[in-house]
Parts: sequence; C-alpha cells; structure tokens
Amino acid sequence: MNKTNQIEETLLFQVANMTGLPRDAYNIRKNGGLSARSSTKNITIKSKTDKSGIDIFIRPGTRGESVHIPVIITESGLEELVYNDFYIGENCDVDIIAGCGIHNDGHNRSQHDGLHTFHVGKNSKIRYNEKHYGEGNGSGERIMNPKTVVYLEEGAFIQMDMVQIRGVDSTKRYTKVEVGKNAEAVLAERLLTQGKQTAVSEMDVFLNGAGSASRIISRSVAQDESSQTFYPRMIGNASGFGHVQCDSILMGHAKIRSIPAITANNPNAQLVHEAAIGRIAGDQLLKLMTLGLTEQEAEEKILSGFLK
Repeated sequence: MNKTNQIEETLLFQVANMTGLPRDAYNIRKNGGLSARSSTKNITIKSKTDKSGIDIFIRPGTRGESVHIPVIITESGLEELVYNDFYIGENCDVDIIAGCGIHNDGHNRSQHDGLHTFHVGKNSKIRYNEKHYGEGNGSGERIMNPKTVVYLEEGAFIQMDMVQIRGVDSTKRYTKVEVGKNAEAVLAERLLTQGKQTAVSEMDVFLNGAGSASRIISRSVAQDESSQTFYPRMIGNASGFGHVQCDSILMGHAKIRSIPAITANNPNAQLVHEAAIGRIAGDQLLKLMTLGLTEQEAEEKILSGFLK
C-alpha cells in the first residue's frame, strides 16, 4: 500500500470508522470531488446541479440502514464550501455517519466549510455522528467550519454526536434545531483543543411545538494555550422541556468561555442550564496514581473518560 492510500484510509477510519466500503449507502468526497458513491433501494444520493454538494433522499419507512458521507482532504491549500441536504421520510430509523479529516503536509491552509440541512419526517428517528480530525507535518492550517440546520416534524427524534478529535487549528461551529410537536433533539458535542488552536461553537434550539424536548450536552478539554468559546441557547416557544449542560476542563494556559442562555416565550416552557469549568481534580489524579499510573497516564485516563 502506498503512502497516499495509507493516509486516506487513516482519515476515513478516524472520522467515519471505515475500514472498507460500507454495505449500505455512501458518498465519499476527496479533495473537492467525488471519490465513491453507492445508493440503495431506500436511500438515494444525488449530486447537486447548482452548487457543490449532495442531496440524500431516505424513503418513508426505511429502518435499520445507514448512510456514510465522509469528507477527506490531503491536498495542502484546498478550500471548499459544500452543501448537503437530507430529506428523511416518515417513520424511518436510520444512522447517518459524517465527518471530515484533513491531512496537511504543506504550508498553505486547507479548509472545509459544510452546511448540512436535515428535514426529518413525522415519527422518524435519526442518529447522526460527525467527527472532525486533523493531522500532518506541514505548517499550513487545518480549518473546519460546520453549519448544521435541523427541522423536526411531529414526533421526530434526532441524536447528534459531534466530536472534534484533535488536530483542528480553527473551527467555527453553528447548529440550529427547530423542534416540532412531541419531537425531541439531543445534541452532544465534544471538543479537544491543543497548542494555539481555537474553537467557537454556537447552538440555537427552538422548542416550537407542544410537548417538544431538547438536551444540549457539551464537554470539552482545552490544553496548552488553546481557547474555546461556547454559546448554547435554548428558546422555549411552546410547552416543553429544555436542558443545557456545559462541562469543561482547563489545562496549561488555555482559556474557555461558556455562555449558556435560556429564553422562555411560553409560560409552560421548562428550561434549565448549568455550566462548569475547572482543572482536573487532584484527588482524581492521586487515586489513579496509587494504582500504579504515572501522572501523565492518569491525566489521559481521566480525559478519555470525560470526553466519551
């Protein structure tokens, strides 16, 4: 296997847990173009004709299937903006695996900006996994700016696991979810920054339907001289329940700002928020070190568990 293939396989494994081509639908984007694609009877993927990106159509009643849509970049200096739209019929139960990996060995900036829009039909259940990962020995930056917009119809459910593993120099993330009647959205975000990396994450969740519910769960670790800023906002426009939770660990000379906000525009909206920022507790380190771990090993163990 040549070096190029090894790099590509590493990126696909890191962001989409792929060790080969998936058995269900998939669309692999590489260096600004289509690398591989497969549709199924129930999931159709088409290229957009007016701009860069794809449309994914999932037939009503589709259950037990998945669609992979990873993006990888291995060319230094490549910058792209991609639009992906998901049209999910009623009564579906599917997994969507996305993610972007950048390998930059050059001196120019490599950047992926993506806009994902989800239209989730009545009583459908979606699990969305998105991982961002950067690597390479070049001085060129690795930048990823994802924007995600979700519309949940009556009784729909989405769980979004959005993870930044490591190696991303700069990210500006924005997530917007409109939750309909008796629908639910669970947004779990995990971020790791190191060196001088920066991360900004904004979320707006609108509880628009009676009986709607949402949870925002943010966990992050900032190391060295990196910085992070979080703006999770929950807006209750109808009777429903919303919970915002932000937990962060600071290491080295890093900085974190967490600014959760809740707004009730309906007297029956129940909204809660909580935020905590701090260092690793000394008693946690001491307990693990008494079991034979070094201080570094103990820190890594704690961080691994915290970001799960």
